[in-house]
Amino acid sequence: MLAQERRNRLRQAMAQAGIEALIVYGNSWQADYLRYVTDFPILEGHGIGIVAPDGSIELFLDSAAEAERAEVETAEVKVSLAPDIARAVSARLDRIANHRIGAAPLGFMPKLLADAARSYKLDDGTALVDKLLMLKLPAEIDAMRRAAKIADEGYVIFRKAAVPGRMQYELIAEIEAFFRRQGCPDNFMIIGSGGKDVTSMAPPSERRLVRGDLVTTELTPAIDGYFAQICRTMVLGKANAAQRQAHAVYREALEAGIATVRPGVTAAQVAKAENDVFRKYGLGDYVTNKYTRVRGHGLGLFTDTKPHILEDVDTVLEEGMTLIVHPNTYHPEVGYMVLGDTVVVTKNGAEVLCGTPRELFEV
Repeated sequence: MLAQERRNRLRQAMAQAGIEALIVYGNSWQADYLRYVTDFPILEGHGIGIVAPDGSIELFLDSAAEAERAEVETAEVKVSLAPDIARAVSARLDRIANHRIGAAPLGFMPKLLADAARSYKLDDGTALVDKLLMLKLPAEIDAMRRAAKIADEGYVIFRKAAVPGRMQYELIAEIEAFFRRQGCPDNFMIIGSGGKDVTSMAPPSERRLVRGDLVTTELTPAIDGYFAQICRTMVLGKANAAQRQAHAVYREALEAGIATVRPGVTAAQVAKAENDVFRKYGLGDYVTNKYTRVRGHGLGLFTDTKPHILEDVDTVLEEGMTLIVHPNTYHPEVGYMVLGDTVVVTKNGAEVLCGTPRELFEV
């Protein structure tokens, strides 16, 4: 049902833009364009989907295992195994070369397809699909609400599983097992543990948790392909005064960012609201790209999508967008700390989907 809603919306957007056919690319890291069109969650190799001028959808995959799975899991989509995927897709596009063809994201397309010498021409359809990915249907937001609820439940498990002596990967394995039991097939998760020496989060390692550690994580489970994220920090033991004071800055910054979210403001304004809190406390250096990447980002069929919450991003927020607002960065007195909630942009401001308290947890 949701896949059909997306396809109907896509065809309407294509008609309004004068695009008669569309090709989309996806791989195991960024699959949102491909998933939106074909509803196939690619796990390996490369995939290219084509929306033909007659509205039919074709999916080309260069992995035999993926093609076999797609035959079972996708509906109303013609699946083709194409080890030389660029040449197979090019041959298909030759047959519709007299139509206006959009490509999304154009910059990801194999060079062979983008070659100006081909019989067809690819127009940049990235912005068209980006708009659909950012502005969610009610059913898409509902999937994210369910994912956020599982993220909250997962963080309870995370706190209980964080025991001195355990390796990081053992801790994350418990969370992954919990999510699988809840019917969640995918989760993006990174972790940090230690003190002032920890400057970011990363995939889990063999480092053992130690009493007194700051333990940071972001949990990003997916339901029906839609990701929701929560970022929280805890202390193994009792938090000291410096840790509590530092965390208060992050909470103030998060709440300032969320309070700014509403239709008509820009991503830059949300980022500035967060960053100004750090500047107020003399921590302005720590909101630069030397210490942190973004102050949040879009969420949906990908874990880190547009718009990115940065002071130089002028994307205007609209009702129906979904974001994670997170002032995650290094603190010079205590180390790397994180705090963030998934929100929906509504006509009245931000609807927060996460229910976990914004506190510095002690375990």
